[in-house]
Amino acid sequence: MTVPLVCLTLSTLADVEIRKLDGKLRVELDGKLFTEYHFKAVSRPYLYPILGPSGAKMTRDWPMAESPNEERDHPHHRSLWFAHGDANGVDLWSEGEKAGKTVQKELVEIKSGKNQGVIRARNEWIAKDGKVVGSDDTTITFHKTSAGRFIDYSVTIRPAGGESLVLGDTKEGTMAIRLAETMRLKGKVGKGHIVNSEGVRDGNTWGKRAAWVDYFGPVNEQTVGVAIFDHPSNPRHPTWWHVRDYGLFAANPFGLHDFEKQPPGAGKFTIDKGGKATFQYRFYFHEGDVTQARVAEEYKRYTNQKAAP
Repeated sequence: MTVPLVCLTLSTLADVEIRKLDGKLRVELDGKLFTEYHFKAVSRPYLYPILGPSGAKMTRDWPMAESPNEERDHPHHRSLWFAHGDANGVDLWSEGEKAGKTVQKELVEIKSGKNQGVIRARNEWIAKDGKVVGSDDTTITFHKTSAGRFIDYSVTIRPAGGESLVLGDTKEGTMAIRLAETMRLKGKVGKGHIVNSEGVRDGNTWGKRAAWVDYFGPVNEQTVGVAIFDHPSNPRHPTWWHVRDYGLFAANPFGLHDFEKQPPGAGKFTIDKGGKATFQYRFYFHEGDVTQARVAEEYKRYTNQKAAP
């Protein structure tokens, strides 16, 4: 069953403008850059850069740009993206020689507005040999309140070619962001922390189930954070988290073998021929730590919203 996109209906929303440029869409809040959606000649669509409270740069620049003190590991970690490492055996997560790609086939809607801005796109999941193994309808909604900045990400996945689609049991996925270097737990400049909805902290959050996770730390001498909310309607809620001490932060409902040491394949998720599955997440970009940002309260606000008709 398709789950409608959850929309925010608060009185303190900002003007959102989305403009089409060459190969990307520019998203502005109150006339200032928030992020850009890149879709041309890429391994998968992604959002970069992402500017949080007070203009803080929330994600790593590399490999899109060069910045000092940044590690150059995992070149497929492109700011903010949705992908999985095993879709009918096709690796859509990495950018190796055998990897597939998520290719945008249509920009369905670009909508600016006073309350929110929306991007809707249709993508195909394509193997190295050109075979289409699946597709998705993605809706990305941008908005802002006095609490912070928000991105709602809804992905409806369908099999292709009259076959079922198996999302395989691997930790390499799925709804992901790669954070700024100073926010990470470890590394030359990392001074961050991680907390989940169950009260688990820092490195112990990896592979654990939780309704939300918050990752916070300093950027430009200001403490800022990113929380990801797993919507209760998502399959296998509360999800597992592939959240690393080096700044990778991802919700992954499929990697049970890695996360819980279950037998290989225990986490695979099958979408039958002609079927579909929808996953919804909210990114909350905020000032302060998990307590100061009232992350738990914002999660309750998110889950209490009425679904759009």
